[in-house]
Amino acid sequence: MSKDKIMTNARKTGHGAATVWALPLCIAMLTLYSCAKMGQPDGGWFDETPPRILHTSPADKSTGVASRNISIFFDEFIKLDNQQEKVVVSPPQLEPPEIKGAGRRIKIELKDSLHPNTTYTIDFSDAISDNNEGNPMGNYTYSFSTGDRIDTLEVAGHVLEAENLEPIKGILVGLYSNLADSAFRTEPMLRVSRTDSRGRFVIRGIAPGDYRIFALQDADANFRFNQKSEKLAFSHDIVTPWSKPDVRQDTLWLDSLHIKDIARVDYTHYMPDDIVLRAFTEMQTDRYLIKTERTEANRFSVFFSNGSDSLPRLRGLNFDARGAFIIESSRDRDSLTYWIKDSMLINQDTLNVELRYMATDSTGVLRMQTDTLGILSRDTYERRMKREQKAREEWRKKQEKAEKRGKPFQTVMPAEALEPRYNVEPRLDPDRNPSIEFDTPLMRADTSMAHLYSKIDTAWYRAPMVLRRRAGTQRVIDILGEWRPGTEYSLEIDSAAFTDIYNRVSGPFKQGFMVRSNDEYSTVIMNIGGMRDTAVVAQLLDGSDKVVKQVATTNGTAEFFYIKPGTYYMRMFIDTNRNGVWDTGDYDGDRQPETVFYYPEKIECRAKWDLPLSWTPTATPPERQKPTEIVKQKPDMDRKIKNRNMERARRLGIEYAPKTLKGRQ
Repeated sequence: MSKDKIMTNARKTGHGAATVWALPLCIAMLTLYSCAKMGQPDGGWFDETPPRILHTSPADKSTGVASRNISIFFDEFIKLDNQQEKVVVSPPQLEPPEIKGAGRRIKIELKDSLHPNTTYTIDFSDAISDNNEGNPMGNYTYSFSTGDRIDTLEVAGHVLEAENLEPIKGILVGLYSNLADSAFRTEPMLRVSRTDSRGRFVIRGIAPGDYRIFALQDADANFRFNQKSEKLAFSHDIVTPWSKPDVRQDTLWLDSLHIKDIARVDYTHYMPDDIVLRAFTEMQTDRYLIKTERTEANRFSVFFSNGSDSLPRLRGLNFDARGAFIIESSRDRDSLTYWIKDSMLINQDTLNVELRYMATDSTGVLRMQTDTLGILSRDTYERRMKREQKAREEWRKKQEKAEKRGKPFQTVMPAEALEPRYNVEPRLDPDRNPSIEFDTPLMRADTSMAHLYSKIDTAWYRAPMVLRRRAGTQRVIDILGEWRPGTEYSLEIDSAAFTDIYNRVSGPFKQGFMVRSNDEYSTVIMNIGGMRDTAVVAQLLDGSDKVVKQVATTNGTAEFFYIKPGTYYMRMFIDTNRNGVWDTGDYDGDRQPETVFYYPEKIECRAKWDLPLSWTPTATPPERQKPTEIVKQKPDMDRKIKNRNMERARRLGIEYAPKTLKGRQ
């Protein structure tokens, strides 16, 4: 419709100018409404306010409390995260308390009777957050006293794995006012806390006095050390809590990148706050039979919880055991493998034996014990015969096919050969020896049939070599030689050089290899301060915290040669008993685990480099020694308020004014 017609119709109706202006206005409004529907509506400002406590019952820090029911009320709906791990009640509760978070309230019911004149703390850590946006309330501790005063002292520190300084998450840490060693075994802890993901703990609500401190991975939740399998840490140092007024600097952020101000804040500094406990699991000393198994017909194994200086005495009940076995023992003699030499005995599916061995009785004393055992083969004689028959049939068909085609064939099936595994790398490190492994024990090794040649210029010459059986096994032979860097070698083994206990013989073997040049390596020389005349073992580690090389020294210098280019780390321990291995502690024997230190920096090695370094192991606190790159127990992300309003303001191009948002959420 034209503008003139609209004006004419308006006059006819008598509405005049009002109607003339109303119609275009309506059209404009419809257009705007239609455009608004095309986009996504903005949800408004986000809630960035953490929950706030309105009141508690009984009131926080109340005295003379007799009720075991506690309620904490909030200004909004809340949720309680991972309460089994994060919420800690102290003194420890032998019967777990009932803690429920629902709506705007947390309800706690203590099941144990309340002790007189005692401060109780319920540490929620960062478990409390609002229900909608998950804004954490922050670390919160509720406390009350059954007496006439509140104890407010605190102690803090870290718990680390003694062997590798890994932070231990969730281990129990507790105090005893009873300073006797027996208290840890006979009494529950007086006040407790648990470590966080950084291994950090804080024990609150402590009364003035002297204490001893322990850490415990409490398997049976009785707050005392009564199982050898429980990880523990102890110290003879007396802990005396105290406090002092102090000042700390708090950084105020304008946004995530810009600092607004640095404020000085007065606070009460509780001490000590630098306790370090090194936790360990005691070596199993009780000896008992774990199991026997016969996975293969030609051998069976016997497993004990701990080793012994004497081997078990085995008597056959349905066979003659005299000279029937070759016994292979583990390094700690806690497991034994009996290799059966007689084929007739191998074909016997069940071996009935009488086993006499040293075992720990109920009083903790080693005594001779006798067991009658039936050792059944999982691979039965019937199954083996079927496999052998199938193999013979396949071999016979193969030979018949070869004969029909006029190709060479055999009339007698050859005996099974001994097939050694030659661990000879094409490029050998000068400080490593090749080896030969066998699936079965050897009966004979003729070293005169093994030859080593080295290449000088273009000619080959005999090179010195020694074949030596590895200690503790009859199935590994080490090849010892003077491995000269940059030299080419050839290892040649004649046929029938090795024969196992089943009369299987080895075939010929020949392999050439090159010893790497010195130019391909780095050398690390570590001067260890304060350790002269102290037996230490220094270990060069890879990025997985695994030992690459190890050096024992007493002169304060650890030298590592033939290091391939790469990034390494270093650890050392004080080898108290000079046995070359790290040893754990013993509570009853009052022996701490051997002390471990980490070099706090990574070590970059390059070819042709000699890297002299200096290290004072005691200069850095234990909890800060281990480089973060190789720490396996990574810290949990700190729960923070989600600052999403700043991003919304940036997106909309408007000013971000937090103080004006509270009434507009």
